[in-house]
Amino acid sequence: QVQLVESGGGLVQVGGSLRLSCAASRRTFIPYVMGWFRQAPGKEREFVAAIINWSGTSTRYADSVKGRFTISRDNTKNTVYLQMNSLKPEDTAVYYCAGKPRRSYDDTRNDYDYWGQGTQVTVSS
Repeated sequence: QVQLVESGGGLVQVGGSLRLSCAASRRTFIPYVMGWFRQAPGKEREFVAAIINWSGTSTRYADSVKGRFTISRDNTKNTVYLQMNSLKPEDTAVYYCAGKPRRSYDDTRNDYDYWGQGTQVTVSS
């Protein structure tokens, strides 16, 4: 069983930056496909970004974060990152990392096998 642990959330002002990390538990490897999702109060969980190969050269982003967020991975550290720049109040949410062992026809869907506990990101105006 893969356990994922997020960190790096917090309170930031509009226009600021945060970097989220998602680490696999010891003795496990970070899954092949990793994604970040978020859920704001009263809203459904939505896709943010995914990294879909080992080298990290193939990625997917939601239109709302494209150009501002960057997903990356360091397989030697069993960790995936989400660099978030130019943050907006609408980015406020609980951010979850998720993983699955293989690609599917749509990696933006939330049918991932493993999920972290979530980390709160709050952007103040």
